[in-house]
Amino acid sequence: MLLDTASLYFRAYFGVPDSVRAPDGKPVNAVRGLLDFIDRLVKDHRPDHLVACMDADWRPHWRVELIPSYKAHRVAEERPAGPDEEEVPDTLSPQVPVIEAVLDALGIARVGVAGYEADDVIGTYTARATGPVDIVTGDRDLYQLVDDARGVRVLYPVKGVGTLNLVDEAALREKYGVDGGGYADLALLRGDPSDGLPGVPGIGEKTAAKLLAEFGNLAGIQAAVGDPKAKLTPTQRKRLTEAAPYLAVAPKVVRVADDVPLPDTGTALPHGPRDAGALDALAARWGLGGSLQRLLTTLTP
Repeated sequence: MLLDTASLYFRAYFGVPDSVRAPDGKPVNAVRGLLDFIDRLVKDHRPDHLVACMDADWRPHWRVELIPSYKAHRVAEERPAGPDEEEVPDTLSPQVPVIEAVLDALGIARVGVAGYEADDVIGTYTARATGPVDIVTGDRDLYQLVDDARGVRVLYPVKGVGTLNLVDEAALREKYGVDGGGYADLALLRGDPSDGLPGVPGIGEKTAAKLLAEFGNLAGIQAAVGDPKAKLTPTQRKRLTEAAPYLAVAPKVVRVADDVPLPDTGTALPHGPRDAGALDALAARWGLGGSLQRLLTTLTP
């Protein structure tokens, strides 16, 4: 089980009231919400391995070089050295180091790699997996990894921490008309304002799905643009021709990396805390109460 950790603690932050606070009055709604989320996931799915995948760089320079608008609207401060600072709610930022410390004390693998997003870490673990993989994320970008033949599916939270949509290839075909392998092509054609991806002007989701059904994949669509006999309307041909520079670079930006240099980290689901003393101190300092106790009970055989 691979957790898109930032996606999940953002959801926890907005799903749990900020009246959930530490003894000193500081909000811990994201911390406790995430612990409740992990507890429910482990209880319901019992993974053998669990990795909290992190954004070591939420806006990698190599993606921005290709498409400068990539996530540009989320930048709070540009930094010449190191990752740009992301715009996040004032009371969430201080909770992230607490989340990291608690995961470490629990012994839950926490993996981020310099120059890459959590999506890329997830993509690489998925590529290396020899058995089924559950990806837990509120980000549709990772639908591209869904693969029934390999047992790769996405668990997508739709309400709080208790209601998840199970996304397999049948679900993708029903909603988008593509399978996992076609989702990245659909996404880059359609564009995604939340990620600053412009897409091809005038090519929405339904048109993109029809083009992919007709021509198979992005390469097939690009070949059709140069073929006067291909079944493209003059407007579609014009728009795709004008978007050629974008289409040349978009695949590298949209498709998650599967060759990230992952650290040699044990990923087995822990059956007790790695550092009980540190965990006790964190529980007392931040008032983690029942959320932490429930997870510890679930982890204990």
